[in-house]
Amino acid sequence: MEIKSFALGPLQTNCFVLAGDAQAVAVDPGGDPAPVLAYLKGKGLTLTHILNTHLHFDHTYGNKALAEATGAPILHGVDDAYLLETELGLGRMFGLPPVDPYEAQTVEPGQAVFAGFDCTVLATPGHSKGSLTFYFPEARAAFVGDLIFFRSIGRTDFEGGDLDELKRSVTSRIFTLPPETLLLSGHGPETTVGDEMNHNPFFAGF
Repeated sequence: MEIKSFALGPLQTNCFVLAGDAQAVAVDPGGDPAPVLAYLKGKGLTLTHILNTHLHFDHTYGNKALAEATGAPILHGVDDAYLLETELGLGRMFGLPPVDPYEAQTVEPGQAVFAGFDCTVLATPGHSKGSLTFYFPEARAAFVGDLIFFRSIGRTDFEGGDLDELKRSVTSRIFTLPPETLLLSGHGPETTVGDEMNHNPFFAGF
């Protein structure tokens, strides 16, 4: 098992690939997926799913190209579907280009299997209404999108954001995971559940 990261797109969004012996899953392709496709080809991997932690434009720029190149379905949280009709989901914000339209499916919180790995899909709203965290216990890793970062949290001033809800998502869904669990965020370096419980200033005294 291997987790590979790629900083893609105009905001250098972290795209992650979780790979097994023959299959892989990609999380948040936020730009041209050429490096991801080269990695998959070099490893002889079949991409089974493209997972979006949320549907903000900087996490979806590469959705269409990666799906077309691999045939993998794109999955996202049901409560983020409305973003596909807004500038926040379609791009064009901050003078950035639009997102190429893509076909996607919703995934419900609960148990799933992606690329042969068991996954717990967690509803973690706060940064967006439909933000999801994909927790892979075998990998001891959770892909959290923009929910929580190294020593910080995601912004909540966009439409659908809610600071109190974000904090509840972190304390009830993320901080209940094993402390050694890697937290792989949409931007910045990786961290762990234990480190953020002890050192994240937004949860001082937790």
